[in-house]
Amino acid sequence: MLSTLRRMLPDTQFVSKRERLRASSGALLGILVTGLVGSLTIGLDPALPALIAPMGASAVLLFAVPASPLAQPWSILGGNTVAAIVGVSAGLLLPDPFVAAALAISIAIGSMMTLRCLHPPSGAIALTAVLGGPAIHDLGYAFVIWPVLGNSLALLALALIFNNVTGRRYPHRVKLAPVDNGTKDPAPIQRIGFSSEDLDEVLKEYDEFLDIDRDDLEAILRRTELRSYRRRAGDLVCADIMTRDVVAVSPDETLRNAHEIMRSRHLKALPVTNDAAEIVGIVTQTDFLDKPDWLRGEPTIGFRHRLRLIAQGAPAANGTVNDIMTSPVKTIRPDASLSDAIIMFAEQGLHYLPVVRENHKMAGILSQSDVLIATLEAAAKENIRQ
Repeated sequence: MLSTLRRMLPDTQFVSKRERLRASSGALLGILVTGLVGSLTIGLDPALPALIAPMGASAVLLFAVPASPLAQPWSILGGNTVAAIVGVSAGLLLPDPFVAAALAISIAIGSMMTLRCLHPPSGAIALTAVLGGPAIHDLGYAFVIWPVLGNSLALLALALIFNNVTGRRYPHRVKLAPVDNGTKDPAPIQRIGFSSEDLDEVLKEYDEFLDIDRDDLEAILRRTELRSYRRRAGDLVCADIMTRDVVAVSPDETLRNAHEIMRSRHLKALPVTNDAAEIVGIVTQTDFLDKPDWLRGEPTIGFRHRLRLIAQGAPAANGTVNDIMTSPVKTIRPDASLSDAIIMFAEQGLHYLPVVRENHKMAGILSQSDVLIATLEAAAKENIRQ
């Protein structure tokens, strides 16, 4: 009996207590504010419903699974609007409520899939339009505007604010791939294992709607591949191969001096540290090429970059490293495995990784060249053992 019950439970991934609290709190605020907005609206017309039940199902998607394709803004607005129009039309044209309800659901699903706005709670919207009783029927097509569109907009506005404030990007966007270098070569992470075209062909063969963004699926599969490589990799850690005698500059170092340090020492990146030796940024050759203007062979902060800094809320530019450095900077711990560094290099298009201790102080720096040499050396030793 217990084994049968276990088989009935869905095999879902672990979700932390923090995430469960975040989702339930979002739904609480979303439905509460949507209801309050509805109450203010129906104060003008008591015949209008303040809040309809399908919004509860929409709240589950918008706050508990905001990354789902079914929870995106176009899904809730388009799906609910289309379903409401179809439901009202079916209720007006067909005298039998059960036939009207069945036809409304059928047409609504087909329409939403065609318009790429599939939203499960919209099925309840279509049923409400048909079976909602005299109060709903009397509204006619006004039901589409209120309560359907009004409730949907209010709930969506809360989802946009709440998800982003609590660390969930919404509308959902997959983390950007490394910057395109303007060549036909794929990004480093896409040069191993399967190709994007392979995934697209498999999804076509699957021919079924999957409740996951296609790019999310590819990112998950590629991370899984990289982690499988890490499991099979050697025992090297970053501290074994990092450069320890690191040249760093302060944020107040002038651009001229920083560039001269890089040129004279043949460096391609300079960590930026504060007075406590804590890393606060990194400046690279690319930063010097892209951000300052060059006058008579010296870097200066031009008008366009000054405007960019003002738009970012940065302090006034004064021709120092602070004006062009990348901050915050991606870092790694000395005891992190070399394969962890490889994953960061591959996924994020990095060339250098500052290595920091628990107290955020610089311990060293790791480059792609360091990783390459160590990997080749480990492979050579493995071949000798075999």
